[in-house]
Amino acid sequence: MRTDTSTSAEVRCKVDRLNVETRTACHDPTDPRPLTRVVVGILARRSFDAVHVLLAQRPPGKVYAGYWEFPGGKIEIGETALQALARELDEELGVTVNGARALVTESFSYPHAHVQLEFFVCDQFVGEPCGREGQRTIWQPAKHIGVTPLLPALLHPASRVLPALAALSARRADA
Repeated sequence: MRTDTSTSAEVRCKVDRLNVETRTACHDPTDPRPLTRVVVGILARRSFDAVHVLLAQRPPGKVYAGYWEFPGGKIEIGETALQALARELDEELGVTVNGARALVTESFSYPHAHVQLEFFVCDQFVGEPCGREGQRTIWQPAKHIGVTPLLPALLHPASRVLPALAALSARRADA
């Protein structure tokens, strides 16, 4: 994989309330690079009155090493998004997905890739998630994820992922 390290590809911005500068993703419909389809699995479980979601820390040697993300990966040719989700979560975490539903789909242009992220909430799975690729994992409250740094796409002002998780958590608390 070729990584673009040119400074022109970097965008400086203030991220959310953290007030830090970082490379960030942005939606750019004019990005000429091929769009890479990526599936993202948000493992969710109820704990007392809250919904918790699992995040994994990107391992050394990968782009954005040390950043926290929801696990997932590229959708291979001939795979559906749900097939890719099941494969990726088994490979990365050792869990078997028994049920998932679409949350949102968003496109972002990173300095190294133009991606379409297809987010799924997985609250029906078998096994205790464990980082099979050396990555750390942590459960966080869906309505307030406190680990940092998160991948820039999640913090971009146009992203609907974190607000959708907070709303999901609120709906389940009322149930």
